[in-house]
Parts: sequence; structure tokens; C-alpha cells
Amino acid sequence: MSTLILGPGAVGRLLALHLTDNAPVTLIGRRPLPRRQTLITPVGETLSREIESVTAATLPDRLVERADIVHLTTKAYAAEGAFEAIAPRLAPNTPLVLWQNGYGVQQPISAAWTGPVLCASTTEGVYLDGDARVVHAGRGQTVIGDLAGRHTELAGRIAARLSAAGLAASAVDDIRVRLWRKLAVNAAINPLVARFRIRNGQLRDRPFRPMVDAAIAEVAAIMTAEGIAAPEDGWPSLVWSVVSATANNRASMLQDVLAGRPTEHAAILGPLLEAARHHGLDTPTLSALHAGFTERMPL
Repeated sequence: MSTLILGPGAVGRLLALHLTDNAPVTLIGRRPLPRRQTLITPVGETLSREIESVTAATLPDRLVERADIVHLTTKAYAAEGAFEAIAPRLAPNTPLVLWQNGYGVQQPISAAWTGPVLCASTTEGVYLDGDARVVHAGRGQTVIGDLAGRHTELAGRIAARLSAAGLAASAVDDIRVRLWRKLAVNAAINPLVARFRIRNGQLRDRPFRPMVDAAIAEVAAIMTAEGIAAPEDGWPSLVWSVVSATANNRASMLQDVLAGRPTEHAAILGPLLEAARHHGLDTPTLSALHAGFTERMPL
């Protein structure tokens, strides 16, 4: 498979560095990156590869024509615009995989694109260290499926390819539930680590731990109201297991804050707060976090 990765951030480059040994991979971003990209693995090993990097404007026709799949790994707020920049040049049946946090862009893009649209939810811990280095801080799991349940075979093939490349993945038939669960985890972790500029593992310490527990309680109530079943071991267990598995990670929202970029607070907290309002639930912790980012609080 020839692969286009639209959005060369941490997840995009993690995919590129793992997939490029088996098929051509091209990164598409707002600006070209150094061709030589280096991955620091969770055990501290170094993996370097040459990967083609272009912009939407300089994307050669030959690359578009031979693209077998597009992974859209931009931030949620940029996803629709980024894909619209290359969509007219793609074959209309090209599969698209959405890797966005939150639960807002998946439905409109799925409805608009003519080809198969799948959604991916991952717990891989990864962050950038400049334009040419990616740090894989913690191994996780990726699940892939489509909202309408029409492309299970394709989801299986994509998951198998990721797994063969060293990124554990599986196809699922309940991706909507998985996206809500990822949203729940992100809401309990990302805003707090971004607010206090800490790594994920520091949430286990005071004064942060009670804040996480308060966010988890509010998220759990929202999930119940939305009919999203709790994980077998409960929401606290799920969140704290992710914190432990990604203890050394700089969450994506923290990376954005440190780089002076817009954050995904609206994509992560917005759907939860909207659901809470719909069900008449109080969410003082989540509301305060959302308001702080909206009002550009000092960090």
C-alpha cells in the first residue's frame, strides 16, 4: 500500500516511521519537514528513516494517483480543512482513516467523503522533539472501525498492517463506544497536564490526583447518561491505567500549549459539556477547565 499521512504531528510521524519499511509513505503538512526522521523507541533505541515530506500545494500527482490509503492525523479543528485541500485529487474510493481526538469531525467527514471512512482510537504515547525527532514514550493499543459498520474487512486489513509494522492494532465493531471512551480518558488527562505543564505520570501525585478523580466522576456520569457502558474495571481504572502506561508522555494538548498552538480543548471537552447540558448534569471541574482554555488563561 502506498500511504499518504496528512498531518505530520506526533501520531502522523509515528505512523510514517513504522510503515515506511513496507511501502512508500508521504507526509503532508503546512511546510516540508527534514527528509530524515528519527524515532526514539520506548526502550530508548533510535530508528531513523528517509520519508518524503510535502505540502498540499506541492503534492505531486504521481503520489496522489498511487495512494492506496490516507491517514488523517491533524488536530480535530484542522481536519476538515486539511482533507478538503487534497480530496479533489484523490480517487473517489480511497480509504480514509481518521485519528482525531474528540468526537465531532468523524460524522461530517464520514458523510461527505465518497470512499470508505474509518476511525482510529489509540493509546500510543508519543510526542515531538523538534522537526526531525519523535519520542515514542509509551506503547499502547489502536482500534479501528467505521461508524456504520460497513467496512469491517478493510478495518481488519489496516489493523493487521499496523500490527505487522510494530503498532498493536485490531478491528472493532463498536468504534463509536471506543471513541467516547477515548474522549473520557482525554478529558480527565489532557486539560490538566496542559494547565499545569506536567507529564502524564505526575497526575498521580498531589495536588493533581484529586482533580483527576473529580474529572473522572463527572465524565462517568455523562457516559452513563449517554448510554456508554463503563469499562469492565470502571472508569477510574481505565484512566489511571492510561496515566501509568504513558507516565513519561507529554500529552498532545500540553505539546500544543508549549508550542503556542491552538489546543483541542473544544473537541475534547465540548462534546462532554454539550451532553451534560442535554442531560441536566453539573460539571464544575470540566466546565472550569473548558472556560480556562477559552478565556486564554495564563499557563
